[in-house]
Amino acid sequence: MTAYIRGDLDSIPAYIPGRSHPGAIKLASNETTLGPLPSTAKAIAEAVEEINRYPDNQAGELRAALADFLGVATANVAVGCGSVALCQELVQITCSAPTDEVLFSWRSFEAYPIIAQVGNATAVGVPLISGSVHDLDALAAAVTERTRLIFVCNPNNPTGTAVGQAALTRFLDSVPAHVLVALDEAYFEYLRPDPEDRLDGVELARTRPNVVVLRTFSKAYGLAGLRVGYAVGAPEVITALLKVHIPFSVSRVAQAAAIASLQARHELLDRTEHVIAERERMRDALLAAGYRVPPSEANFVWLDLGAGAAAFTEASAEAGVLVRGFAGDGVRVTAGDPHENDLFLRFASDPKTAERFAGE
Repeated sequence: MTAYIRGDLDSIPAYIPGRSHPGAIKLASNETTLGPLPSTAKAIAEAVEEINRYPDNQAGELRAALADFLGVATANVAVGCGSVALCQELVQITCSAPTDEVLFSWRSFEAYPIIAQVGNATAVGVPLISGSVHDLDALAAAVTERTRLIFVCNPNNPTGTAVGQAALTRFLDSVPAHVLVALDEAYFEYLRPDPEDRLDGVELARTRPNVVVLRTFSKAYGLAGLRVGYAVGAPEVITALLKVHIPFSVSRVAQAAAIASLQARHELLDRTEHVIAERERMRDALLAAGYRVPPSEANFVWLDLGAGAAAFTEASAEAGVLVRGFAGDGVRVTAGDPHENDLFLRFASDPKTAERFAGE
């Protein structure tokens, strides 16, 4: 590698969120299939007229709107170019040496080990229970004097499973106060948990200064192409994030769209009910075909296919449906429109396909 480039970059994998193919149905990236509401589209069009001007680097209006929505102070909110940018900024503010550790379950959001390495820190993955559920006891036991940051993706991407408030509270109580815990709740709006164990990271963070919550407008709010997410945490954490924030990385258009989406949130969140209904329909059909599919609290389902994951992914693409495969583990399938899901289910439930993959 050229001398002026970091020598360890060869070991860092590129983040490739999903393939594309003309004419194929894409159920690989957990996007919302419905377009923006008219009010959001209007806000986007108006913002475009001013794109010759830099956006508000502090995203003051959006931060104030989020603070009002969440019942916190503006000083408790930061905005980023999608929640993944905030993940990387969290590594930057917590890790300063290659021996510093970033801890997370595995398999979980595939960006975690990448951003740890990009931040010149050490990535430490802790196996899931049965390949799908967070092992919070093991995660707590993996904390060392070198641990600086812990990511808990809940609901977990790509398995869709979620741990409840009680279990998460016990875990947070066991983590040393000097270790920052990031509760990555990108799929929060799709949760339909037991009312007695309602999960809400923002509530947990109110009394824990070492807890920061990440959420996004990319999923339920349907703004994946505009890249805007947010963090909620103690003022000292937010201040640090603002210091490493890439200037103007949240565009004027993204900020306007997010504000409009917050104002229309009841209509937008009503859409999640249709997604959840499709998610459950897909899971029921896949279970009936013999696949191992854990309960999902996100906008996708996870097929535990083990060694068959890569071949299933290719076969699905040949059938006209792109899914997200994780070689050696499984396949994640977004709950799309009913006709899209039907095409995937016809492929997956075909006796020849099920016989080849469901029993592996």
